[in-house]
Amino acid sequence: MKNFAKLAAGLMVAAAFMGSAASAQTVLKSSDTHPDGYPTVEGVKYFGELVKERTQGRYSVEVYHSAQLGEEKDTIEQVRSGVIELNRVSMAPFNGTVKESIVPALPYIFRSEEHMHKVMDGAIGDQIKKAFEPAGLVVLAFYDAGARSFYNKTKPINSVADMKGLKFRVIQSDIFVDMVAALGANATPMPYGEVYSGIETGVIDGAENNFPSYDTAKHAEVAKNYSLDEHTILPEVFVMNKAAFDKLTPEDQQIFRQAAKDSVAKQRELWAAKVAESRANVEKLGAQITTPDKQGFIDAMAPVYEKHVKDDVLKKMVEDVKAVQ
Repeated sequence: MKNFAKLAAGLMVAAAFMGSAASAQTVLKSSDTHPDGYPTVEGVKYFGELVKERTQGRYSVEVYHSAQLGEEKDTIEQVRSGVIELNRVSMAPFNGTVKESIVPALPYIFRSEEHMHKVMDGAIGDQIKKAFEPAGLVVLAFYDAGARSFYNKTKPINSVADMKGLKFRVIQSDIFVDMVAALGANATPMPYGEVYSGIETGVIDGAENNFPSYDTAKHAEVAKNYSLDEHTILPEVFVMNKAAFDKLTPEDQQIFRQAAKDSVAKQRELWAAKVAESRANVEKLGAQITTPDKQGFIDAMAPVYEKHVKDDVLKKMVEDVKAVQ
């Protein structure tokens, strides 16, 4: 009986300890506007798996995809205020808050996706990450979002002249508004989730985005003219509330940073596969893909640079980006 009593007592202590350990787990909320299975969503999920594994389950990440927590503008405020801890969003909405984020959002600043990778993985990327901290955010990773191009339901776009008078949805960013204006078209900033109905009802003629978004948001159903002008190769940004990050131990901070870095390679691999899949999908739907004269688009961007690249910091960053080989 004594042995049984000791065993029972031991099991109770062990159970209490396990219950305490389980209750100590911290679940972090992360938002994404894209649907489940999208490369950015899967990239953050992979980050969460690595964090959970490397912290022995002390931290886990719950990803709310498909704009369950709101559109990007709303979730940016949520993560800055600490309502949620993590957020995967486009770089462009930060242009008014973090001036260094302007540079990656500039039209034709990157020569290719490989060029963008070298820039964002290097010193310039580190400079941009540091600039987010005064805004209450820690940048954990830059994810791929490919090249963005214009698409519409009216006509193929083969030159800048074909843009005249068309109405395009753009990200809520002054750079994107001015870019469209410089091409002779009209920009309408609106949430991503409203684009399909906007095109369908004629509020806008089209939008601009990459192949996976054009595909998964089903915009190819209502706007079948896709023009490969590839005006921006805009990286996505994966951020964490700075106060939440600062509460982590130095060891856990390193785990989070390394997990994010490791998730980048995974996300890029998924992204490349998704682009090929999505292009095939939209072609099956009847999308007409054309390649316009890009030089005309590039030449039209001079006023955008003149307006948005004003101070010496941004001017040097632009030159530094161009110098990266």
